[in-house]
Amino acid sequence: MRLRWWRAGAVLLAAEAALRTAFAGPPFRTDDPEPVEARHWEINLFSTGTFNQVVHTGALSGIDANYGLAPELQVHSTAFLGYNTNAGEPTSIGIGDLELGAKYRFLDPGEGGWWPQLGIYPLVEVPTGNAKLGLGTGHTQLFVPIWLQKDIGPWTIYGGGGYFLNPGAGNRNYWFSGIVVERKIDDRLTIGVELFRQTSNQRGTPNSAGYNIGGSYSLSERLRLLMAVGSGLQNSATTNQFSYYAGLQVTF
Repeated sequence: MRLRWWRAGAVLLAAEAALRTAFAGPPFRTDDPEPVEARHWEINLFSTGTFNQVVHTGALSGIDANYGLAPELQVHSTAFLGYNTNAGEPTSIGIGDLELGAKYRFLDPGEGGWWPQLGIYPLVEVPTGNAKLGLGTGHTQLFVPIWLQKDIGPWTIYGGGGYFLNPGAGNRNYWFSGIVVERKIDDRLTIGVELFRQTSNQRGTPNSAGYNIGGSYSLSERLRLLMAVGSGLQNSATTNQFSYYAGLQVTF
């Protein structure tokens, strides 16, 4: 019985890590260095989830708000109503951890430059969710990534990664990295493929890797649909057999 619950707890932490990275660069887990334009908003209303043999966890609904505070500088906050079903137990629903961050693009070559855009995007996870119910981590965490991006005609390639400070008994600090290739099909539709990898975030849990396929569709000048689905490529049975992101993006 102890082994069963220890295994379930380890898988839950892996699923929670997958959920947190899912908020990175909607609809993908990998982000880009491009900030929101100064004095403008980008708001994503979303639902997301990750499923494996033991745990179903995600956000029933959430809001991801980004504001261009100054040229090249964006501030960010994500709050969500989470759910968690662990090893056949009743589903827990409640407020998840709050995410706060700031993105700064310190290199932008413009249209004629050959080098990529480059930015830093530190994120703080504030433990507002109930860790006992699997709706939070119970500890303040910090993710410090660097992101790059290059646009080539209708193609956009972005990626990078960073280090996650993950305090708590039995936890490990870990690395996350990813790359996305997107193509603009027309003025409304963009599709993309993502590959990502994450090292172990707790003693006894494996490294993980996976993919997502998704994109965006513009309903109007200010509204876009966002969608991605994916799965694990490494240790998927205990990390990510299936995951999804669905959202509506509003800009103004």
